[in-house]
Amino acid sequence: MKKLVEFTKMQGAGNDYIYIDTSRYPIVQPEELSIKLSAPHTGIGSDGLVLIGRSDKADFSMRIFNADGSEALMCGNASRCIGKYVYESGLTNKTDISLDTLSGIKYIKLNLKDDEVESVTVDMGVPSLLDVKGVKVAESVFTIAAGGHSYQATAISMGNPHLVIFTDDIRQIDLPTVGPLLENHPLFPDRINVEFAQVIGNDTIRMRVWERGSGITMACGTGACATATAAYLTNWCSNKSKVIMDGGALTIEWDQQSRHLFMTGDAVKVFEGQVYI
Repeated sequence: MKKLVEFTKMQGAGNDYIYIDTSRYPIVQPEELSIKLSAPHTGIGSDGLVLIGRSDKADFSMRIFNADGSEALMCGNASRCIGKYVYESGLTNKTDISLDTLSGIKYIKLNLKDDEVESVTVDMGVPSLLDVKGVKVAESVFTIAAGGHSYQATAISMGNPHLVIFTDDIRQIDLPTVGPLLENHPLFPDRINVEFAQVIGNDTIRMRVWERGSGITMACGTGACATATAAYLTNWCSNKSKVIMDGGALTIEWDQQSRHLFMTGDAVKVFEGQVYI
């Protein structure tokens, strides 16, 4: 029997998801639902599905399902949108919110203007070099081959895996071709998110992303954090940089004392609706 479920479509830097409050609408098969709703012509159209729930560890919980139905560990853009959602929906009056994710508890600070959420800052935790087979963990740059080309890459963990590659001209990268090759490279049995980046000015980076399970997206919050981290480790940028993606820009700051990364950016409600499930 079908039921009518309310949803909200939101985007952060162009990274758009469908949000459902599971305290009101329990979802039984989120993997299948994400595939169905994310379809651009027969569904709502999105990068995936985000379920907002309760948690005994934090103020709220977040589960993220990509457009192909696979479950993601973490999404910075979705975290910011959840902060806006729960505050403006009256689910909380807090401006400092804890969020239970598959990559741990994340902390969100809402930046208000006239009692509306203008931007959101997320404590993304401590980044680390990703353990890659055959690569010494202490090495920040290694060579990887795909599609007849060799790339100098840095593998970063933001709670989820990222492969960051700096290039002299990002316009020359054939992302639809090389993205899936690197995502499914034998070095990464669980697949990996891929970022190509170009430093275009003082602490300013242009980035494009191929997301694991979703393909090319307008933005990726954890990808922006991984890119800023790689830029700092390889002396391209300082500890605070602006990462410009297809859908918008994020400010990433690496606090030298705590070693935590802080990501600040927008969170936008696109529209609300109802769908039969």
